[in-house]
Amino acid sequence: MAQVGSILVVCVGNICRSPVGERLLARDLPECSVTSAGIGAVVGAPADQTMQEVAEAEGLSLAGHVARQFTPEIGAAHELILVMEAGHKAEIARIAPHLAGRTMMFDQWLGGKGIPDPYRKPIEMHRSAFGQISAAADGWVSRLDRGRGCG
Repeated sequence: MAQVGSILVVCVGNICRSPVGERLLARDLPECSVTSAGIGAVVGAPADQTMQEVAEAEGLSLAGHVARQFTPEIGAAHELILVMEAGHKAEIARIAPHLAGRTMMFDQWLGGKGIPDPYRKPIEMHRSAFGQISAAADGWVSRLDRGRGCG
């Protein structure tokens, strides 16, 4: 895999899945610039309270997260865009076709079926999403780190 210096993690609201993906990748790839955004962001909102609790129980802080809207400009500032669902990939390709080639599934190395949105669902769904995001992040970390992807 080619060297990657910056990663954008994308979901819908930018309050559940993408903040978790962003913080996991940033923690495990410290040389890499990692941020997140949403294709239908709850602009200005902190991370979802339930997801914050799940993340904290797993030793990950989402403190200080502020949701922001995906724009072609934000996407263009990153070398790799990781999305949580195939529909997100299609939406980015629709609004920013020039970014389609750098957009991949967050769970690419786990089959690329997507990670369901836990928003407004029971805490078990948040735990499941966190586990899937964590496993998927490990796949990216091993590939990017082995290929000296960031830095």
